[in-house]
Amino acid sequence: MANVTEIRKGMAIRQGGDVVVVTEVTHRTPGNLRAFVQVGMRSLKTGKTSELRFASGEKIEVVPMMTTKMEFSYKDGQDFVFTNPETYETVTLTPELVGDCKNYLVENGGVTMVFVEDKAVSVELPSSVILTVADAPEGVRGDSANNMQKPATLETGVAIQVPLFIKPGEKIKVDTRTGKYMERA
Repeated sequence: MANVTEIRKGMAIRQGGDVVVVTEVTHRTPGNLRAFVQVGMRSLKTGKTSELRFASGEKIEVVPMMTTKMEFSYKDGQDFVFTNPETYETVTLTPELVGDCKNYLVENGGVTMVFVEDKAVSVELPSSVILTVADAPEGVRGDSANNMQKPATLETGVAIQVPLFIKPGEKIKVDTRTGKYMERA
């Protein structure tokens, strides 16, 4: 059992007979009232999100989480299929669970998957990935005065800003946290 003030985003806790993943945490101390912790959470059973308020002295049960290195294999309709490279077990996730990670997933690209009670709850990308530029307009000659950028569409379909010298077919390194161009690969 842990104190509710130790809750952090991404933790799994047992709440009302269900295991929930914490999506956001806010500690509040209103002027003349007792402190409380406002917690946003997503149920593993139903997938529904909710908010709950805990008094600052309450105890909660933390559920252990396990991380596993996985590789993105392919997209099956709307769902995403990942494979464990050591055991060759596959895990299929919905677009809601994958979230914005889908913009940086390429075949055989490595990810870290978080499991709670043998159920996948989130996908974590490496800090940067190498992607191929699918489409980029030509840079206009003379536009290089102030680090000019142009829009480019990558192989995953996401559009980012890149320098004028980047051409279609080139491989570039992209920061997955900010979605910005880093360098040529």
